[in-house]
Amino acid sequence: MTGQDSPPIIIIKKKSGHGGGHHGGAWKVAYADFVTAMMALFIVLWLMNSNEKIRKAISAYFRDPSGSGKMAGSATTGTGETLSVSKDNMDNLKNDLEQAFKKSPEFDKLKDYVQMSVTGEGLRVEFMESEHGTFFESGSPEPTGAARELLTRLAAQLRDLPNDVMIEGHTDSKPYSGRADYSNWELSTDRANAARRLMQSSGIRVGQIIQVRGFADQNPRDRDHPDAAANRRVSVIVRYQNAPAQPDEEGEPSQEGQPEPAKSSAKKG
Repeated sequence: MTGQDSPPIIIIKKKSGHGGGHHGGAWKVAYADFVTAMMALFIVLWLMNSNEKIRKAISAYFRDPSGSGKMAGSATTGTGETLSVSKDNMDNLKNDLEQAFKKSPEFDKLKDYVQMSVTGEGLRVEFMESEHGTFFESGSPEPTGAARELLTRLAAQLRDLPNDVMIEGHTDSKPYSGRADYSNWELSTDRANAARRLMQSSGIRVGQIIQVRGFADQNPRDRDHPDAAANRRVSVIVRYQNAPAQPDEEGEPSQEGQPEPAKSSAKKG
């Protein structure tokens, strides 16, 4: 047999394990897609079972993710719709106003004279006087610089809400001695009107303020000391959306130190 007749030599080399090493990560991609799809499904199911307020707030976030709306999660940019402030979220507005007031350079000196409380009517913001006058000149309806600063900030926070606003003026029990034809009734009403004009010039809609009321000394904040300076105040009430125009006959229970609902907005005598 010659060399040309010998069969060819075939060498077979077997590779060790890990033959599928280059393709072993494919299952991870598929699993990640599955987990993502399940998470999306759970979010959709949660949203379907959430109340209308939560759905609108989430929708508002995606329309305004930068938070440029006046209230986070409540401004629905592009839809012309604004969520109202109800009993469920009035505390959020209270916190927003506190943060807005803190931006005022003088607020540290004034914080003891600004009180906010959630009552039966809505959110009550009270600007109280000190013995030397804080927000109004003594015996005058003219607002001070501090009043202008804080009322302007307040208007900026409220002007985009659909909620109605009421403004009240109150005095202490000391008789007004400036003029014979001018009493605490006129003074309390004029101070409330001065606050109204200032807030409207700062953006509050004309129709948003539905009442301006003067109480004179009939609803003191400190009932045990009717001549106390804290009784001289202007109150701004942000009413709950769709609240009745007037409290019922029995009246809402007021918090300690808060006035009862108004008896009348007419001037005395």
